[in-house]
Amino acid sequence: MTYVDGFVLPVPEGKIDAYREMAESAGKIWMEHGALQYKECVLEDARPEMPEDAPAICKITPFGELAGTKDGETVIFAFIVYKSREHRDEVNRKVMDDPRMKNACDENNMPFDPSRMTYGGFKALVDL
Repeated sequence: MTYVDGFVLPVPEGKIDAYREMAESAGKIWMEHGALQYKECVLEDARPEMPEDAPAICKITPFGELAGTKDGETVIFAFIVYKSREHRDEVNRKVMDDPRMKNACDENNMPFDPSRMTYGGFKALVDL
């Protein structure tokens, strides 16, 4: 079963292009070091319509609320896929040691607030 690192973070709408540039650079580094997939997605449908008679399980929390977005912000949902947790740890060590990461992620000029990013490693439960 694969292993996935998942991220949800609010990003100011005016900084999406800067975020994309940073993510493209970082994604190339992850892929070069062995990640199987690297995806960064921007929220498009913030409030999907649910029928009024939908079961309670379908009445969900929109991503904007989950991410704590403020006016003028949107949500990035991102994930990186690996062969296993061990593979993830190996790839991430290489990525963090790669000097290009310092250029890809300028800590003094981030297009989002890293303290508001949520992150976790997930073991695949269903992998079709």
